[in-house]
Amino acid sequence: MRYVIIGNSVASVGCIEGIRKIDSTGEIIVISSEPYHVYSRPLISYWLAKKIEDISYRPRDYYERYNIRPILGKRVTRVDFDSKKVILETDEEIEYDKLLIATGGKPFIPNIPGADKQNVFTFIRFDDVKKIDRAIFDGARVVVVGAGLSGLKAVEALLIRRCNVTVVELAGRILGSILDDEGAKIVQDVFEEKGIRFYLEDSVREILGNSSVKEVILKSSERLPADILIFAIGVVPNVDIFRGTALKINRGILVNDRMETSIPDVYSAGDVAEALDMMNNENKVIPIFPNAYMQGEVAGLNMAGREKIYSGSFPMNSIGFFDIHIMSAGLVNPNPDVETLRRLDMKKKIYRKIYIRDGKILGFMFINSIDRTGMILDLMKNGIDVSSFKDRLLSDNFGFLDLPKEFRKEKITGV
Repeated sequence: MRYVIIGNSVASVGCIEGIRKIDSTGEIIVISSEPYHVYSRPLISYWLAKKIEDISYRPRDYYERYNIRPILGKRVTRVDFDSKKVILETDEEIEYDKLLIATGGKPFIPNIPGADKQNVFTFIRFDDVKKIDRAIFDGARVVVVGAGLSGLKAVEALLIRRCNVTVVELAGRILGSILDDEGAKIVQDVFEEKGIRFYLEDSVREILGNSSVKEVILKSSERLPADILIFAIGVVPNVDIFRGTALKINRGILVNDRMETSIPDVYSAGDVAEALDMMNNENKVIPIFPNAYMQGEVAGLNMAGREKIYSGSFPMNSIGFFDIHIMSAGLVNPNPDVETLRRLDMKKKIYRKIYIRDGKILGFMFINSIDRTGMILDLMKNGIDVSSFKDRLLSDNFGFLDLPKEFRKEKITGV
């Protein structure tokens, strides 16, 4: 049996480890356009900040230990699904028995005049931050477009590297996908205290300069001097080479609960796949790190012959900026008919907010009060009715004894 995996990130690792639980001898080939050993993308901002040197996701002997043949630094140009072949940019053809597509996401870059100038970067891959590392200097004027998770992690790293940073965000608040207005204000205040200036409800209209960026003009007509411009607007599923094929694609590649695509023996996982979002019972792309691993592992197990069902997941984030720690999951900006539990202390920068419908938790956001968040996640995943103890959910010391007796017994005995 020959397994071929396109992509070399967390979903591919999950797949490899799923396969090897069942099949210890089958040939596994991993193909990636990047030349690097498998690494953790969330760590690239810490590498840029010089907090860490090694961003590896698995030990250096990983490929040898798992008997993997890596083909790194070569791009896949197309897949012939009829003949079951993967074609590389070198015209080399790799046959497969089972195929995983784990091509992840690609950065979204708006079509703006001047976007092809030097010192205009994205913030997705290791190569991106290596280029930024070579370009920045003390006092460099950096404009970051996008105030989401990756954009603000870039800002944090650039501040540590003594750059002068300005942030441009199209939405009316930062971290709009995981925080409400009050939560966003807590985080924005921390950044502004450190000298960051935000231009909200604005966007880049034009990039000026000769060969390199020198100035950015916003839609509001504001002009920002810039030595470096970084687009961190987000990612879209990397499906370009599969368009026009028999593979069914919506926003991402459509998969069933075994991570199978519309084509026999072809699977998909990670940021490129549309799998079950258990909060609304629809297939969606949920680009989060642990989700990619779980999907990859389910795919690997099924590829190797053991039936395994992916039960779905929901958006979930755990992230920190300076002395602010955030955890959010599920719906964070739901419809007004949802019951809301809320505790806010702006002075201490503490915020706990939980959304409930029919006694069940739909989502939450916690800032600087994140102990025992795992228990809240368990209640969400298991659909537990929290009506009888919902007032305790906002407490900093919410604990095991607050849970229903039957649920505590099940957690202890497994029965």
